[in-house]
Amino acid sequence: MQPRVELVAVRKSYQGFVAVDDLTCSILPGQIFGLLGPNGAGKTSTIRMMIGITAPDSGIVRIFGAPLSRIAMHRVGYLPEERGLYRRMTVRDNLSFLGQLSGLSISTSAERIEGWTARLAIDEWLEHRVEELSKGMQQKIQFIAALLHDPDLIVMDEPFAGLDPMNSMQLKDILLELKTAGKTIVFSTHRMDQVEKLCDSICLVDRGKSVLQGNLKEIKAGYGSRFVQIDYDGDGRFLAESALIDSLNDYGNHAELSLKPGADSQELLRSAMSALNVRRFQVMEPSLEQIFIDHVTRK
Repeated sequence: MQPRVELVAVRKSYQGFVAVDDLTCSILPGQIFGLLGPNGAGKTSTIRMMIGITAPDSGIVRIFGAPLSRIAMHRVGYLPEERGLYRRMTVRDNLSFLGQLSGLSISTSAERIEGWTARLAIDEWLEHRVEELSKGMQQKIQFIAALLHDPDLIVMDEPFAGLDPMNSMQLKDILLELKTAGKTIVFSTHRMDQVEKLCDSICLVDRGKSVLQGNLKEIKAGYGSRFVQIDYDGDGRFLAESALIDSLNDYGNHAELSLKPGADSQELLRSAMSALNVRRFQVMEPSLEQIFIDHVTRK
């Protein structure tokens, strides 16, 4: 299957600072792909090269099996981290203008605007200026703008920013529908928990480098039963000093940890119960955040 997006040894620097460092990854059709990592990891710089906003200093970018071209961009929908709406224009005029920039006729654009704004329950705001809308509503308008021309590749930089749980769920449902329809969706976010359940494959980046990538289920399966969550009362220093624990994220009365290879979770439970009041002890599938922390601390 030909990838929708390919990055091969892509590198980008700004005034001597390396933002993306020889990054290679590929994204398949009908896949939700997470480009994940902390703030400043190089995610936005990668996305901007992926869709032609900036050019790489070196390396190759391909979309739809060919080098990046202006014609191919009509098949791409982009939701930027920073909103690209005209604040003093109405919602309708913003969407109509952006739809026409993406190749839609005025009549087709108008029809789709009515449909999408009704679905997202913001049709009553069509004649209001963007500056009158809340941040969450502006994000929904930007979301519609990215989808209006029915793109095959949808690239979203922090798509859930500013949205409450109900609106986040609504957008999640739409994205799953788009995936079922064969669209390719790329997320860039530092909030790994937000998109973990959506992603088929991921690329974790740190300081511009890929530190882990591949099929998410396979990555998690590779970690086996090494991750534990503990709710406890008592002195958490016991956990920090345990020879069984490889990495630890302790919140005080709640800890998430990974065991050293070969360590027995039941042995940890027995020793924890002798030192702490253990309210919950659960061996579980690791979260993406735990995997990232574990992987980076091993470097």
